[in-house]
Amino acid sequence: MSLAAARPSCPHPHSRPHPRARRPLGRGAAFALHASVLVGLLAASSAPTPLYALYQAEWQLSALTVTVVFSAYALALLMALLTAGRLSDHLGRRPVLAGALLTEAASMAALATAQGSAALIAARVLQGLATGVATGAAGAALLDFEDPGHPGRAALANSLTPVSGMAAGVLAATALVRWFPAPTHTVYVLLLLLFVVQAAAVARTAETAGPRPGAWRSLRPRVVVAAASRRAFLVTAPGVIAAWALGGFYSSLGPSLARLVSPQLSRSTAGLVFFALTAGAAVAIVAVRALPARAVSVAGAAALVPAALLTLSAPYLHSLSALFTGTVLAGAAFGAVAQGALRLLLPPAAPGERAGTLTAYYVLSYLAMSVPAVIAGLLTNHYGLRTAVSLYTGTAVLLALTAVATLLTAGTRSPAAR
Repeated sequence: MSLAAARPSCPHPHSRPHPRARRPLGRGAAFALHASVLVGLLAASSAPTPLYALYQAEWQLSALTVTVVFSAYALALLMALLTAGRLSDHLGRRPVLAGALLTEAASMAALATAQGSAALIAARVLQGLATGVATGAAGAALLDFEDPGHPGRAALANSLTPVSGMAAGVLAATALVRWFPAPTHTVYVLLLLLFVVQAAAVARTAETAGPRPGAWRSLRPRVVVAAASRRAFLVTAPGVIAAWALGGFYSSLGPSLARLVSPQLSRSTAGLVFFALTAGAAVAIVAVRALPARAVSVAGAAALVPAALLTLSAPYLHSLSALFTGTVLAGAAFGAVAQGALRLLLPPAAPGERAGTLTAYYVLSYLAMSVPAVIAGLLTNHYGLRTAVSLYTGTAVLLALTAVATLLTAGTRSPAAR
């Protein structure tokens, strides 16, 4: 007999709801949901990029303040990853992720109502903390819900959804700046609604990490690279630093650089600089996923050199084509370097060491993204954006050349490197 036939025709008002109403989402739907969560989180992280010019005009913000706003988010995210990245292993995926998404929604409300740089920085800190917690839980859930018959989808989703989300966030915010009123409010309200809906949907997923003791101990920051991965970590570090540092520059000062190259450029078009970077990264991640990791790392590091030089030449040539070509190439290099590094780092590590090794990679990455961006803001304040670009890209070129040299001369123990 079916459940529907067995159900009483007139249930008591206080009887338990029908079991079908509480059936958790299937594996495929849950996987898609958690992938969409990562896309949404990273879309929210990049949405302010096209708005920085509006904030600067409305609140007379300096380039240094803009980079501090950006770096506050990155450093808060890094702190959350270090302390709460494993929290869902102990408390469960659903409560941690749902709580983080609701906190993310609160940060969107704070961004929508910010009236100055201090409020903007505070909102970005809250957003960074929520994103760090949610990213760890959603990324782990992707592994939990991966179809055993199609291995590798979780790894691809974990690498592809962040850059896809950042591209989508910049594109959506740019469209709002161009065609909609009150863009500094509208984009955050839309994202707030998205996160509330996602939090409700997460509550309908099956729990894959039952509560277990050790939650407080898991909050202790700990960064340990697996012994088998340390050589690869040292070899790939210069390229990772160069790639993420360029990413931080484009996401914080990219629109200002576009308007330096072409002062008549609209603010919405200037915001597309970071979209070009993230779109290039997304394409590269898909394109190189089947190639040897060491070759991918070398090619990515090498591509950073012409990318940086094109970016450097743009303000002197007043060439938007040079700027956008350099940005797309930098994005492709970023995607290749990131994927190559992860494929060299993680396979040699034992399963119990991979989380710590991945955390170490993100510590290096987010420090490389945030700290140089603040330095670029200081240089811009004191010497102008053109000089800051020269010094920044020159350093990136040196790091990229160092990365190519170390990757070509130093062997790695990972089978993927061959």
